[in-house]
Amino acid sequence: GKPKTLQSLTGLNPQEFSILLESFELAWEKTLDNPNRQRAYGAGRKSELKLIEDKLLFILIYFRLYPTQVVQGYVFNLSQAQANEWVHRLSPLLNQALGYEKCLPEREPSQLEQVLTQCPSLEFIVDGTERGINRPKNKESQRENYSGKKKTHICEEQYHHRYEGKGRIFE
Repeated sequence: GKPKTLQSLTGLNPQEFSILLESFELAWEKTLDNPNRQRAYGAGRKSELKLIEDKLLFILIYFRLYPTQVVQGYVFNLSQAQANEWVHRLSPLLNQALGYEKCLPEREPSQLEQVLTQCPSLEFIVDGTERGINRPKNKESQRENYSGKKKTHICEEQYHHRYEGKGRIFE
């Protein structure tokens, strides 16, 4: 296909896509071993998402672009209900695949040292934003939250971004 189109739709270049595909396929195969299946794999209706590459592309486009399920279904020749079913079925698999590749962001701040030890080349950038709040009644709180701009009071929020290679992983 076209590498730039893949990059635009998924955020991954062809090499990154194929690396993730291996882990995604492993996660998919684990779901097939489920003893609680109603039917054997391959029985029932034939899916429009036949290939594992189609399944990964489907869920990556969904999370990259967030189209409505009607649009997502239209692009992949599915109904809205089928698109919804696939989103819910493939989301945990993508999460598992990213876990296999150790691409999931760490959610526990107490684990930061461990993450930095495993990945010494990580760089962090702190970004901030100001959010307007009602003027506090307490004089001390007024001083702490005063922005200095047109008599407004704000609450500052910080976001930490971790850059890894050319891609960004937000925390």
